[in-house]
Amino acid sequence: MLDFLAREIREHRVILFVGAGLSRPLGLPSWGKLIKHMAQELGFDRDVLVGPSADYLQVAEFYKLKKGNIGELRSWMDRSWNVSDDKLLASKVHQQIVDLKFPLVYTTNYDNNLERAFELHGVQVSKIASVIDIANAKPGHTHVIKFHGDFADDNSLVLTETDYFERLELKSPLDLKLRSDVLGRTILFVGYSLKDLNLRLLFYKLKRTWDGTPYAKKRPRSFIFLIRPDVVQETVMESRGVSPIVSDSLDPEDALPAFFERLLEWTG
Repeated sequence: MLDFLAREIREHRVILFVGAGLSRPLGLPSWGKLIKHMAQELGFDRDVLVGPSADYLQVAEFYKLKKGNIGELRSWMDRSWNVSDDKLLASKVHQQIVDLKFPLVYTTNYDNNLERAFELHGVQVSKIASVIDIANAKPGHTHVIKFHGDFADDNSLVLTETDYFERLELKSPLDLKLRSDVLGRTILFVGYSLKDLNLRLLFYKLKRTWDGTPYAKKRPRSFIFLIRPDVVQETVMESRGVSPIVSDSLDPEDALPAFFERLLEWTG
């Protein structure tokens, strides 16, 4: 499996899809801290706000309904998710992503640390968060596609339950770009949990994209890197055309850097 993935990386045929797990080594706030901050702004106790049935997306929806917009929240997130150049340069996984030379990097993270890492390591980047960015993206640059939006534009952020529902219709310009990009490329997902329903729905939608054509059996392979095994989820993912690569590292903090290091050895 790794030899195939390494060969695809060498041929620049792999899309890297990055989730929140990449941000944890940088010490960025978790969803739990984000919810606590929203509760404080609204004057609620966190446990009361979340309650026995509400989830994080619904809490974000509630916040937007009460406040009328997410401007204040976005400003706080932008400040809280910002890290120094030195800290970003010291991040091993960011250096490894740069060294693996993925031509297309999709991310569901709102912060700009990924694109900054490329720039700090001397790699030219075109950030894509809107239809205008698609038109202006430069050939030869690494393209970083902000699939859930960017702090520079409140309207682009996919944060509330409604935002997620609309995003997973896969009908926006960024969704059309994704459909086009995945047709001829392998995808590698890192920094995600299989408990993420939105990610699983994305897998399902991508499979449906291919199943609606006569060429379903020619679909490029997709992979997801997992820190720990989960036989139920792994089997379901396989049925949707996504092959799990499970870490053998005993330390979760070392899992992703160790995986990228193996890929660099195979591609070197």
